[in-house]
Amino acid sequence: MPDSGSVDVGRYLMKRHYLKLAAAICLAMVTGWAAAQAYPAKPVRLVVPFPPGGATDILARAISIKAAEKLGQAIIIDNRAGAGGTIGSALVAKAPADGYTLLIATGSTHSIGPITNPKLPYDVERDFDPVVYVAKTSSVMVVPASLPVKTLAEFIALAKAKPGQLNYGSSGNGTNSHLSGELFKAQAGVFITHIPYRGTGLVFNDMMSGQVHMLMDNYVTSQANIKDGRLRVIGVTSPQRLPFLPDAPTLSEQGLKGFDVSNWFGIYAPHGTPSEAIDKVNAAFNAALQDPEMIKRLAFLGATPTGSTPEQMSKMVADDKARWAKLIRDRQLVVN
Repeated sequence: MPDSGSVDVGRYLMKRHYLKLAAAICLAMVTGWAAAQAYPAKPVRLVVPFPPGGATDILARAISIKAAEKLGQAIIIDNRAGAGGTIGSALVAKAPADGYTLLIATGSTHSIGPITNPKLPYDVERDFDPVVYVAKTSSVMVVPASLPVKTLAEFIALAKAKPGQLNYGSSGNGTNSHLSGELFKAQAGVFITHIPYRGTGLVFNDMMSGQVHMLMDNYVTSQANIKDGRLRVIGVTSPQRLPFLPDAPTLSEQGLKGFDVSNWFGIYAPHGTPSEAIDKVNAAFNAALQDPEMIKRLAFLGATPTGSTPEQMSKMVADDKARWAKLIRDRQLVVN
């Protein structure tokens, strides 16, 4: 017969085995319960593919606060800047398609980028699912207050008098602000040098010091420097004057007939994201964009809330891409 010591050891080992088995069963049950929880069960990450302080970042932070209230979970902003929005966009394209990593995209990353850069590390149609078109903005052409020009005609005259000596900044090669500058050069018949940055917000220090002479980008980004007098508005890029800048003439009415540039902002998810997650995020952002407080906030930033279904957003992006492709082809714009 086995001695009592052997029996005790056997019972101990058996008890330990059953405790481990019970723990494993409990863990499986908890994990299964968590997996079965309705989306969203945890905070959502919203990747901004540009630096803090730029138009995309400002709009993302403003809209996500109200959208998070509607969604019932926090929306955490994650700035992943670089390469004209390519780095952050590529990160989301490769993220798990579970609804917890989203991208706020722009015309630069998803309309213009695919045209100007055939080697993008992502494919807009293959790697992303559209969620909601959130807002659009008009752009302004601004110069440092120290530059001795106050009108479009004066800027063009200065550029023609000093060919190649003036420059303009942008948020990166192939971005909306870059192509806006190239379109301006083509229509105005001037040669000014393009200086790409990692984001529009990074251009301002060099503008204040007089190293950059012009920027054409969202009013959202420039408004603080315009209001304190450090930047001067030369014109508005939309066909109509802006209600919050009634005294600023459009570039079109100053002689660049038909000049029309705006930018859009929309939410994307990695391709294959469950429809439940896309539907809930879409509903949350659409509800946020209809909130009177949000409408007022966006107007203050120079943006117009839009809202859409995923299908409507997909069509809008396709139309915008076609418009830029025609512009680049017809005017033989240099975008590299």
